[in-house]
Amino acid sequence: MSSTEQVTAKDVVWYIPNKIGYMRVISAIISFATMRDYPFLTMLVYGVSCLLDALDGTMARKYNQVSRLGAVLDMVTDRSTTSGLMCYLCFAYPSRIWCVFFQVLLGLDISSHYMHMYANLSGGQGSHKNVSKESSRLLHLYYTRRDVLFTICAFNEVFYGGLYFYSFPQYATVGKWLCIICLPGYIFKQVANVIQLNRAALMLAELDAKDANERAKSQ
Repeated sequence: MSSTEQVTAKDVVWYIPNKIGYMRVISAIISFATMRDYPFLTMLVYGVSCLLDALDGTMARKYNQVSRLGAVLDMVTDRSTTSGLMCYLCFAYPSRIWCVFFQVLLGLDISSHYMHMYANLSGGQGSHKNVSKESSRLLHLYYTRRDVLFTICAFNEVFYGGLYFYSFPQYATVGKWLCIICLPGYIFKQVANVIQLNRAALMLAELDAKDANERAKSQ
């Protein structure tokens, strides 16, 4: 597209990174459909969806096609894909302890990312990944180093994939070792979610306090 041409909403919808996002959605749905009976195929397709997550950002920067739609689509697809797997894990591990474990961490994952994105957008930031070192060293490391972000997210997904494999007797040993290997990265991800949730709450509270003070001055 020429630099003089006007970009339309349709152009943005069909940006290359957004097309990759749609492929992620389709592959996630396929993995949900096969999850109960075909564990190897499921993890293969699910893995493709997760690997495409690393590609869309690269394409966005390469072709100068960064967009709000792409940022939200990326985050929503991440959360929805993980949520679908965790829903199945509640079915595979029906005991109360496991179900509460999955429900709490799923709630933490969704709420921390939604609140963090909303807080950043409300504060004028273009992305929930804009975190200064002064604000949070851990989140700054997590969001500014692509290698760290990819590795931690991969460990998080593979940990849940290990639990998924462990629920099938023929893959139990593989699943156990995947969980053991990925446990440190998985814990890092949950700690980051807690810090992210706390940071978002404080950011929103600061914005509310600023609005309240401005209203008081105008009265």
